[in-house]
Amino acid sequence: MADDRSDRRLGRGLAALIGEMDQPVQAAAAPVASDRSVPIEMIARNPNNPRRTFSDDELDDLARSMRDHGVIQPIVVRPVAGTGGGASHEIIAGERRWRAAQRAGLTEVPVIVREVDDRSALELAIVENVQRSDLNPIEEALGYRQLMDDHGYGQSDLGDVIGKSRSHVANTLRLLKLPDSVQAMVSAGDLSAGHARTLVTADDPAAIARKIVAEGLSVRQAETLAQKPVGGDDRSIGKPAKDTDLVALEKTLSDASGYRVEIQPKAKGGEVRIAYQSLEQLDDLCRLLQRQ
Repeated sequence: MADDRSDRRLGRGLAALIGEMDQPVQAAAAPVASDRSVPIEMIARNPNNPRRTFSDDELDDLARSMRDHGVIQPIVVRPVAGTGGGASHEIIAGERRWRAAQRAGLTEVPVIVREVDDRSALELAIVENVQRSDLNPIEEALGYRQLMDDHGYGQSDLGDVIGKSRSHVANTLRLLKLPDSVQAMVSAGDLSAGHARTLVTADDPAAIARKIVAEGLSVRQAETLAQKPVGGDDRSIGKPAKDTDLVALEKTLSDASGYRVEIQPKAKGGEVRIAYQSLEQLDDLCRLLQRQ
């Protein structure tokens, strides 16, 4: 219980800091003692930054703006020792601004310095990027997974810290169950997260993803397509059609668990079937069912 309360307090602290980070230097309600300008070569990128993709066009646009107006919003950094290239600070949030400032030919940038550990630095980076919608869904999922693997967060605790619901965290993490080729389509923006989530329990998600993109299918159409078995054979032949409530319940259970759930009613009772595609998924399913 103490850990849960600590995480909630940390979440509120992060939210307050993000609000402070969102204020331009000139508009801050009160000056921050650690705000100052740092030579750009003394700042290093954070290798654990969840954001991996930076658009050249967006960087060029931002660089042009910086040439005219400077860096309006400071970069959040932490002091480090022994960073490659002799840098004295490492970026917590603002790598896009740092990259654009280099393109603009600036020699120094305004910073907010925070004394934080690796865990808090990663939390701040994820929160800042998620609030700005700067992460693509796969980057967001990888950031969540890193916090869970490296720092022992559960989905509920993580949701509290980053200000998202547990279902949002769970649905985002489900994207990591997709094949690399499908994840690449999501990262590139060719396939939306909504479309991709319908493919998590599909028999051949890569093939369906290509069809969705090629034909411009809606999420509803993608859901229907993902429910069909490979080869197009109809498993429902000879079975009575399911009512809409039962179909909705199957979808709810599938979304909550991350696995294809099929409910088959019988004269008395019925069956609930959960499909898995690998031993790794079976292990995950067992852990899910054994949770208290």
